[in-house]
This record gives sequence, structure tokens and C-alpha cells, in this order.
Amino acid sequence: MRAQVYAPSRALRLAALQQAIRGEIGKNSGDGSIVRRLVGYGKLRGLQATETLASLYRVSRLYINYFQPSFKLKSKTRQGARVTKHYETPLTPLERVLRSTSVSEATRQRLQEEFHALDPVDLLRRMREAQRQVAECSATGSGVTGVRTDSEVPIAEFLTSLSTAWQAGEVRPTHGRKARAVHDWRSRPDPFAHTWPKIQQWLETEPGGSAQDLQKRLTEMMPELYSGAQLRTLQRRVKEWRANRARELVTRILGVSLHRSTIPRRRLRRSNILP
Repeated sequence: MRAQVYAPSRALRLAALQQAIRGEIGKNSGDGSIVRRLVGYGKLRGLQATETLASLYRVSRLYINYFQPSFKLKSKTRQGARVTKHYETPLTPLERVLRSTSVSEATRQRLQEEFHALDPVDLLRRMREAQRQVAECSATGSGVTGVRTDSEVPIAEFLTSLSTAWQAGEVRPTHGRKARAVHDWRSRPDPFAHTWPKIQQWLETEPGGSAQDLQKRLTEMMPELYSGAQLRTLQRRVKEWRANRARELVTRILGVSLHRSTIPRRRLRRSNILP
């Protein structure tokens, strides 16, 4: 559980709701990291997104104010260019309110009753579900389709998943990374497009030759085209060529295709036959 949390104020929540109605969530609206930590950076527009955002704030307000501790700066000293900060013991907003002398006894009693009636695991589960709906509104640009109710995800199952949630990295649906397309094209011209057949002949003649020796021969042969700048590219090309030749050799020895072989590739790797 993180210690430092920024709870959005009522003014910020109202501003975010108004921006969602006007379709301004996702623009440079100046709400900063306070709202973005909870909502993400997707663009929200329309009344449907406003209702979804309001449901997220209703749940997160209870979780942050009652169960999420945060640091508070106690003192700060400067010695030259070095700044030393001291913080108080992390407390929840509820604990700070209860320690305040300006709060009436009736308010203290009401807050404590609300605290004992809440379940932090259930609130966190509802927050994740609300964030999923916000992310869906941001991705589709419209309302939530196929919304699941909170009861469809049992609390026991959600609690079990928390122990391994860290393995998946970011767990907030509003902060999921977009899927990247497979980069299967060249971003620069191939410097060995015209000389690769000659390099293959050299490799066939001297399979144990290093890429550095090949680079020197190319530089002596065509100094106007090659220098030491292409050495790393040539090393990758030679490594790929040797790996392909090793697979062809294994295929010829075994008499079967590696893709249809009955010998598992894992066993071949353990036997150092495959790289």
C-alpha cells in the first residue's frame, strides 16, 4: 500500500466532471497529477462518461479518506545546496481529523461509525471496476458496453489476486499501456544490401572469422562506403546468419524439419544443438 496519495478536493472533482461534460478531459486543462493518478490520461466526453467518473469519485473518496495513509511534511532544513526534509508518521485523513481538537464529538462518532461499516478490500475492488469503466469510455469515446456489476467479481477471488498483482506491473485499468504494432520494417537503409552476397562467400570460406575482420576487409575494399560505424550492424547480421546455418545443419543431420519434429525444441536447446 502506497504511503503518498493525493486526494482530489471537491473543487477539483467538480471541475473534472464539468470538463467531462464539455469533452475537455484529455486536454491540457491544468488539473495536474491529482486527478490523473486516479482517472488516467484518456479523453472523456458526454453525460455517460460523467456518470462513470462520478461513480469512481464516490468510491475513491471513501477509500482514500478512511484507509489510505499519506505523509505530511514536518520540517525542512537547508544546509547550503542540501535540503533535508522530515515527515510525520503516515496517517489517514480520518486519523488526522480525529486528532484535531476543532472537530465536535458528534462528528467523530459519525466518522467512526462510517469507518467500521466499510470494507477496504471491497472499496478497492469497486475502484478497479470503476476505473475499468472509465478506461472503456476513454477507449470507445462513448458509454460503457457490457458493464459488469460489482457482485460478478467475488471478493475472495479479488483478494487472492492482490498477492500476485505486482507481477503484472501497473494494475490500474486507466493506466494500461497501448498495444504497440510489431516493428517489422527497417527504419534505415541496409548498409550491406549490395555487399551481403560477398560477405556470405567470406563466411562460407572462413566460418570462424569475426565480424571485425570482415569490417576491416570491407573498409579496405570500399573506403568511401564503409567505416567502423557499421560494425555493430554487421555483428548482428553475422550472428543471425550463423544461427540460421546452425538450424539448417541440425535439420540436415536429423533428417526432419524443426517445425514438425517430434523432438521438442526445449530438449534440443538443453543439448546445446539449438541456440
